[in-house]
Amino acid sequence: MTITIDPQRLWESLMAMAEIGPTENGGSCRLALTDEDAAGRRLFMEWCEALGCTVRIDRIGNMFVRRLGRQNDLDPVGIGSHLDTQPKGGRFDGVLGVLAGLEIFRTLQDQRIVTERPLELVVWTNEEGSRFAPAMVASGTYAGRFSVESTLARRDRDGVTLGDALDNIGFAGELPVGEPRFASFFELHIEQGPVLEAAGESIGVVTGVQGMRWFDVTLSGQAAHAGPTPMHSRRDALVAAARLIDRLQAHACHDPDGDSRVTVGCLEIDAPSRNVIPGKVSLTVDLRHTVESELNALETTFEKELAAVGETFDVAVHSDRIWQSPVVHFHSGCIDAIEQAAKRHSIPYQRMMSGAGHDAVNVSRVAPTAMIFVPCRDGISHNEAEYTSPEHCAAGTQVLLEAMLERAGT
Repeated sequence: MTITIDPQRLWESLMAMAEIGPTENGGSCRLALTDEDAAGRRLFMEWCEALGCTVRIDRIGNMFVRRLGRQNDLDPVGIGSHLDTQPKGGRFDGVLGVLAGLEIFRTLQDQRIVTERPLELVVWTNEEGSRFAPAMVASGTYAGRFSVESTLARRDRDGVTLGDALDNIGFAGELPVGEPRFASFFELHIEQGPVLEAAGESIGVVTGVQGMRWFDVTLSGQAAHAGPTPMHSRRDALVAAARLIDRLQAHACHDPDGDSRVTVGCLEIDAPSRNVIPGKVSLTVDLRHTVESELNALETTFEKELAAVGETFDVAVHSDRIWQSPVVHFHSGCIDAIEQAAKRHSIPYQRMMSGAGHDAVNVSRVAPTAMIFVPCRDGISHNEAEYTSPEHCAAGTQVLLEAMLERAGT
């Protein structure tokens, strides 16, 4: 018997969630643990409870929706993603993986299908890291990478702790962090890049995720008047930062394999003024690669270039590696389940590595895990223009359903 999801119902759910925290240009703004995030969570809970599912929340706000199976003493098969967004994010990043899971639960309910293992639909807290750094901190805490106490103590730019924010919106639960464990876990997500669209393929069978390292960097020179200070005697922190960015960019662009990624996402001048030479500059550096040894080499290059600009421009340099995620290789059995589901429906697909981090990276530390990608238009994500077609959303959800059923049993 073929079990088929309802594409129209899935799309209507996506559009209904997009009405919470809408932005001017058709995107979404539901920063983690804000009122908008809470409203999205409550709508999701209403939908799940209407199916008779049990909703549990752990101490850091992760939500677990249980659908019972025939053997409920077995570990569940998990699916899910996140509902929080970037400040001007899109309508599909994260939310597709959550609402695809909801559509699967609805489909199973409609057709009165009971799986052997129970199923668990998860909403992970603060995946984006836009409000509380680092990204994916709640799934990381679930997987044992961070302590509960350190996670609850993380602060946003206004000094509000993650724990206080949970209390403020009423989503500080009692389920111990780390429960439940999964027999398998799948995450459906938009690709956030142009590869699938360019190849004319509808499914990415994600075999792993590239390694990532985040750094906070400070360059300290000497603030001085822009007019009287000769160029040769300046200690310009911004010029030093510009040289560092240029050198790192050039290195990544000349990578023969094209797998190096270098990004400076934040750049701040201390006490900026039009006619003052910048004395102190802070910036963030994001390094990524698909091979761990090459990521080590990329970090070494970064450290050498940072030291070089310090010497060249006579500025003090300081760098903190605030977060890292190693190269991840997903579980072969879960990968095969996704691939076979795509083949059954003759859906064009390719195996690929993910360039972005996802909650599945952390879950893979404690459970067999894999991911499914669907194309997004022009490869654009973390942007109000982010768009994935109804047909691709449906194809990804259908593949997710069948991969999950293979691991859960019917």
